[in-house]
Amino acid sequence: MIIPYELGVWQRAILLYACSTICCISLFCVAARYPAFHITNHPIWLFRAALATLAFASLSWLFAIARFSFGYLIGFYLYVMVLGYLWLNSFSPLPYNHALTGASAAASAASFLLPALFICAPLRQMCALSIRSVDRLLTAILVAAIATIAAGVSYNFKFVEIGNIYQFRGALAFPTALNYAMGIVGTALLPFAYACFALRGSFWRAGLVIVLMLLLYPITLTKMTLFGPIWLVVLTIASRLIESRATVILSLLVPISVGVLFLALGDRGLQALDAPSAYFGLVNFRMAAIPSLAMDYYNFFFATHELTNFCQIRLLSALIGCPYQEALGTVMNKFFGFGGYFNASLFATEGIASVGPTFAPLTALACGLFIAIGNRLAAGLPDRFILLSSGVLAQAFLNIPFTTTLLSQGAGFMILLWYLMPRKMFEPDSKDLCQ
Repeated sequence: MIIPYELGVWQRAILLYACSTICCISLFCVAARYPAFHITNHPIWLFRAALATLAFASLSWLFAIARFSFGYLIGFYLYVMVLGYLWLNSFSPLPYNHALTGASAAASAASFLLPALFICAPLRQMCALSIRSVDRLLTAILVAAIATIAAGVSYNFKFVEIGNIYQFRGALAFPTALNYAMGIVGTALLPFAYACFALRGSFWRAGLVIVLMLLLYPITLTKMTLFGPIWLVVLTIASRLIESRATVILSLLVPISVGVLFLALGDRGLQALDAPSAYFGLVNFRMAAIPSLAMDYYNFFFATHELTNFCQIRLLSALIGCPYQEALGTVMNKFFGFGGYFNASLFATEGIASVGPTFAPLTALACGLFIAIGNRLAAGLPDRFILLSSGVLAQAFLNIPFTTTLLSQGAGFMILLWYLMPRKMFEPDSKDLCQ
């Protein structure tokens, strides 16, 4: 049995500061290649950007000392996103109060991270499934996934290059129930089943889950359905060799570093230019920079437009009305006109768009407290199980509003499943707990 290598506090701290540094370098390169997205670099503001990100990076020490949890995974990705925004904020040409929004972003991150990282005490498990019941549940998930995919195929099944998906995705129209089903199945249920199979050594069934997840791509034409399964496999291999906390840090540090290296080699003619540029555009720009850039766009838009007051939540929209008749991501896309959908994380939607930068830290605190509840309900489960089952959800929290991720992406359902899981299930000599 391979025991994952566990890093010391200072080793994790070095990785964290290295990740913060490479992210800023990556954004510097992004500005040079994508100026049309209002990303700039002014040498006179370089010191200010370095100072702002260096001050904020002091929060990374929290990840060096905290235990692994669901909040650790979500929190680290959101920390890097806010770090990126503070760098971009120092150069942004968009006219709004950059001092206020920068302070608000930093305060929002701290408000979210403190409960999400350090409230982990277990809640008493009032009810637990038997191992036999979990096996039946996993079979039911596979059947539900196959049925959902079959229903989706009846509406669309088209293999499209990743760069051309927006030409076709806008024309897709699924029933609301099917939209919810595909989101929950692809983001929560199948990763949950994959984690169970992988940790129990059922590799053929784990492979079946990966195939089912990949089949969602030609139906939905989203990057998450294409790269989510690959992401889970990478996390599985990495977490087999190194502890979950280091795996989380390296899951951003390594891909972003490779993108910067590819770009440097490509610009010097040492590789065919198309391949490194495509990788950099997908990983460094789309995966890492866009969530940070969305905060810049939302701050600019809502500095001059009416706040949503949470009306992007459909139930509240029906009760209180809404100044925007379309989904917020569509509104932002039409305003900026870059193509795609500018959905964004909780800091942009539940924060900037809903209450403005002044009160955004309060909504971030509320979201952090909810994630802390997830920590407590999952306490006692193996770190690798939490990491693998929520690996795709972590990406969703970067790009989708918090409430949407809880409901239509299945995060709330996942937390409930964690609470019901038998804690001895992954022990080698585990037996049925409820005969």
